[in-house]
Amino acid sequence: MASLEMVLGVAAAVVLLGVFAVRVSVRLGLPSLLLYLGMGILLGESVVGIQFSDAPLTESIGWAALVLILAEGGLTTRWKAVRPSLGVGVALSTIGVAVSIGVVGVALHLLLGLDWRAAFLWGAVLASTDAAAVFSVLRGVGVSPRLAGVLELESGSNDAPVVIAVVLLASDDPITWLTPALVAYELAAGGVLGVLFGLGGAWALRRAALPATGLYPLATLAVCVLAYSAGQFAHASGLLAVYVAALVLGNADLPHRGDVRSFAEGMGWLAQIGLFVLLGLYASPPRLVDAIVPALVAGVVLIVAARPLSVLAAAAPFRVPWRDQAFLSWAGLRGAVPIVFALVAFIEGAPSGQALVDVVFVLVVGLTLLQGTTLPLVARLLRVSREAEPRELSVDAAPLDQMSADLLQIQVPAGSRLRGVYLRELRLPRGAMVSLVVRNGQGFTPTDDTRLRERDQLLVVTTAKARKAAEDRIRAVDQRGRLARWHAGRESTDGRG
Repeated sequence: MASLEMVLGVAAAVVLLGVFAVRVSVRLGLPSLLLYLGMGILLGESVVGIQFSDAPLTESIGWAALVLILAEGGLTTRWKAVRPSLGVGVALSTIGVAVSIGVVGVALHLLLGLDWRAAFLWGAVLASTDAAAVFSVLRGVGVSPRLAGVLELESGSNDAPVVIAVVLLASDDPITWLTPALVAYELAAGGVLGVLFGLGGAWALRRAALPATGLYPLATLAVCVLAYSAGQFAHASGLLAVYVAALVLGNADLPHRGDVRSFAEGMGWLAQIGLFVLLGLYASPPRLVDAIVPALVAGVVLIVAARPLSVLAAAAPFRVPWRDQAFLSWAGLRGAVPIVFALVAFIEGAPSGQALVDVVFVLVVGLTLLQGTTLPLVARLLRVSREAEPRELSVDAAPLDQMSADLLQIQVPAGSRLRGVYLRELRLPRGAMVSLVVRNGQGFTPTDDTRLRERDQLLVVTTAKARKAAEDRIRAVDQRGRLARWHAGRESTDGRG
């Protein structure tokens, strides 16, 4: 048995290699998950010689990693960006999933000779797009916020109905007329629990005077994981609960919100690296050779028929343009999630469960190479890509409890309309003032004649009462310039409008 120092050393080395692999993947134009899978295969039985074939442990670690990845996705997703896409995203994660399962199931029954239940099980395993793949690849493509919102919302929410379908189809339990009601209950209860934990966690964190800044991100992530556990104990969808809770928390008025998002991103990357390396370690290359042909058949069915038809069924009622539908069809990225779901089916005792795991592994690698590397090109060909857009204004808040005040740290992004605005033109409400400006690494005390520049960092001191109004005003100028109107009621009452 390996010693503790050996295990920790190897784990640390793998994480460091995984971090640097992100830079390599960007240069090569390859999704980083492929490099992580490759690292796992190199460490495995066929190269370095580490023997690892514990399917239950792999499944358990996969669930834990998926919870962290979904939490990161929810905490870093802006509600304003996904709200216009809510209908299409929900339709893709429900109607789209059902259509994909049906099309893949019928095709694999006819083409591979699988019995009906096994064929639909394979369809269910392949129906879920991967949150980690979407969150890491899509944000560098440069598509419109609406399209990005659809895909992020779909990948964050479609795991919940898919895992229910996988468990139902993998077991020997009969499917009756009560099954749809059970699915509806699990999804509805999971969503409600997610909202409750998100709102409750935000309320508690706003009122908690924690002694260290680093405790806020830790507590926020703990609330998300607790939402998952509560969902599972209530026989609801824990995956939907954790994503919804994280989405609510990520868009709430939390202390140290920037630190919370940064911590969540770091944990999300750690979960991705660990999960993909572990899955690569679990894979057996000699066994994967026999999975190539069925993987090619399933992949062609998925790309040519199942994904386009599921997008058409989900997006047509919302009159989504055909170019957007074509991009959504190509951007249904698969990653670790289908492999984890295949392991679920294997452990549940599904017939040919090990073969399903091998086929899904080969399929994920192939589709990631094909879709992940060509996604920017497809976006340009379909003319749905955009030039780099200005980054959203970053506002981080730290409470000063004994003074009933807050510190707002503002980072002026490139392309912001705050550029060139004099401080006196901000017209902040009473009780709020810019106390410090950091420019090119040098801090100075500003005056009303200080003119803002891109990438300036501002420290705004505000009373707790004026904090929301001050943030609203700064965001308004960031979006519409110095002549932006503020909320009329507030301008008239503060005497400075």
